[in-house]
Amino acid sequence: MPRTKIAGIGKYLPETIVTNNDLTKVMDTSDAWIQERTGIQERRYAKRFEDTTATMGAEAARVAIERAGITPQDIDFIIFATLSPDYYFPGCGVLVQRILNIPNIPALDIRNQCSGFVYGISIADQFIKTGMYKNILLIGSETHSYALDFSTRGRNVSVIFGDGAGAVVLQPTEKENQGILSTHLHSDGTEAEMLSMPNPGFHAGKFWEAVKPEQPETPYGGMFITQSLLDKDDLYPYMDGPAVFKKAVVKMPEVVQEALKQNNLQAADIDMLVPHQANLRIAQFVQQQLGLSDDKVFNNIQKYGNTTAASVPIALCEAWEAGKIKEGDLVCLAAFGSGFTWGSALLRW
Repeated sequence: MPRTKIAGIGKYLPETIVTNNDLTKVMDTSDAWIQERTGIQERRYAKRFEDTTATMGAEAARVAIERAGITPQDIDFIIFATLSPDYYFPGCGVLVQRILNIPNIPALDIRNQCSGFVYGISIADQFIKTGMYKNILLIGSETHSYALDFSTRGRNVSVIFGDGAGAVVLQPTEKENQGILSTHLHSDGTEAEMLSMPNPGFHAGKFWEAVKPEQPETPYGGMFITQSLLDKDDLYPYMDGPAVFKKAVVKMPEVVQEALKQNNLQAADIDMLVPHQANLRIAQFVQQQLGLSDDKVFNNIQKYGNTTAASVPIALCEAWEAGKIKEGDLVCLAAFGSGFTWGSALLRW
């Protein structure tokens, strides 16, 4: 059975740079406050009416496809991971398909938030191993800046996120010392609302027990977007930061160790760990737990913020472009995010 290799990788970051000091002009915050809690110094924001989740994904895809030495017409399957699609429906997969002019092939959209790219790697790996597809395009792309609360009320969430896209082309390889060794996926919805965008939505579950929605005037509809939500300006993401932090610093090291154990390897064998760029403090804690030196962990959240499904491929691409990942290196990808979902992928470059 062949293994799955990353044949090409690309990224796209919007031109607009927004620093922490820029955000102080629209909310009560400071550069020191943001850096102390997140490690973030600046982030990129999409250019309005030009950049979208799909168009940014397509730009990253073009780079990945060229580096793989193929053409868009060679792609036979698209997987698109995002929590911020251009439309509620259809998904971004078919929009990228249209942009790249590759009709008729299947396109799969997945919603696993910060873990989306790792989940996508695992999905693609299964299709490659079975021989069903030969050139899979996997994209992680996000446009957060269009839907955040840029006021003091929303600062705990809004200062964290940025926009961007990353993509890889996955192909089969017969080389013994190359490709994906294993992937490991998990989820636990017990505390799903602790990191969520509950509105618009159906107002169900324990999170809403104390906030009963208004009864609609008719027995049909009236639950998705209500006038009350619009009046209260209550259409933004919610995050219990301490709760997410406590979960992430446990689950991310666990899922990395799970991958190592399955392959009879140790943390010392890792040449490069590319964690989801959620918070620099989380990444540093994971690094400490695994006993890895600074040169074996790649972080770029300082420049781009948290780009959720795009963060792992952007960081992976940047590490490779900088020469920090070389052929034969043992690379581990790990992510934790909303759901809660988490996962890892271990591969030989």
